[in-house]
Amino acid sequence: MAEAILSAALTEAARQTPVFGEYDVVVLGGGPAGIAAAVSAARSGRITLLVERYGFLGGMGTAAGVTNFCGLHANVHGEIRQVVHGVAADLLARIDGLGGLNAPHTVFGKTSAQAYDTAAYKIAADELLLAAGAKLLFHALAVGVLMASDHKIHALLIETKSGRAAILGRSFIDASGDGDLAAWAGAAFDKGDGAGNLLYPSTMFRLNGIDPVRAGSDWGLIPKLMLEAEAAGRYAFPRKTPIVRPQKNPIEWRVNLTQLANAQGMAMDGTNAQELSDAEVLGRQQIASVAGFLKEVPGFEQSYIVDIAPQVGIRETRRVRGRYQLTESDVLDCASFDDTIGVNGWPLELHLKGDVEFRWPKIPESRGFNHLPYRMTVPPGLDNLWVAGRCASMTHEAQSAARVTGACFVMGQAVGTAADLALQAGCVAGEVNVGLLQSRLESAGAYLGTRW
Repeated sequence: MAEAILSAALTEAARQTPVFGEYDVVVLGGGPAGIAAAVSAARSGRITLLVERYGFLGGMGTAAGVTNFCGLHANVHGEIRQVVHGVAADLLARIDGLGGLNAPHTVFGKTSAQAYDTAAYKIAADELLLAAGAKLLFHALAVGVLMASDHKIHALLIETKSGRAAILGRSFIDASGDGDLAAWAGAAFDKGDGAGNLLYPSTMFRLNGIDPVRAGSDWGLIPKLMLEAEAAGRYAFPRKTPIVRPQKNPIEWRVNLTQLANAQGMAMDGTNAQELSDAEVLGRQQIASVAGFLKEVPGFEQSYIVDIAPQVGIRETRRVRGRYQLTESDVLDCASFDDTIGVNGWPLELHLKGDVEFRWPKIPESRGFNHLPYRMTVPPGLDNLWVAGRCASMTHEAQSAARVTGACFVMGQAVGTAADLALQAGCVAGEVNVGLLQSRLESAGAYLGTRW
């Protein structure tokens, strides 16, 4: 899986790049990791800018239409409990105040997830950032960095409708999902499982016009109907294991049933411009077929597509190598770390060719969650950079678990706080006082997984 390769190159003339502004903390990416990072840094009194390519926050949760918070809960010795709090809880309260949050629902009888309305999420996230004192720059596409030295980032380069600009910063947080900022700064990264296989992306969509009484909650009927439709030769589905669930308003349901491959049949690469473009078309083609099939499901006869996500839902691209790499055994064995910044309670969720494979810790014997170590957010050799979210330091398998919303909130809140501590102490990212960081996180409502 190479980066996007161009067939030729041109030499551009040297140019003077205007400076957009200078900040204590610059956060790239407005998903859950970026939201939590910017809120934490701004609440610490740091002049903070969050840079987002779309005109709204939420990351894959809004831009890719996920509409479902995973990883906020864990199965703790047989009891499902919320294990992600802090900034995440503040955001959920705002979404709930707008009437856009469902009660948690059970997933496979083992844990919980929580559906939300994307419009409420967007409004609540804006309010949360602005109340914290953070500044927002929307419709800004990051395109590179300028280095002060081999170890220190000086500026983030962006392209906007106002033209190219440079954002100067003392500290930088890569919450881009793709590890863009870290890669431009020279950080080492991995992709896939070592054999060229990434987690497959999906294009999400929502249906309206469902009869909630007739549809009920018997979504377990859908896999059986899929098998019958395929056996009859009427449909061919891109993957098994459908996820079709109701939203806050029960006449509207979300659908996760597409799977996007490149021309070679492998998972398309979200850092390859052409593959990303091709995937958008393929996703809509698959949606047209899936939506037609769902009309055969009881209660869905009058359903219609009300929304297709603005972009493909990417699960894995670059994973930036940190001072520690979270592993599959860490997730399944519920590992503990002295430098815990919070927990991940979601199982391995591997979107493989044609299906989805879940691997769980032992339930109810285990506590059901693993610690997330601070070291996984710190790339070695870069003094003023942290990485949070699905591009943090994890193996391919571990990333399938800790890429979800809950863990992203955890990492984001931690690195936003760590950036403040590093500036306060005049130290580099790898030398932050972890004990002080943990104390600050707990004071802000975070759960570090050191009890239960």
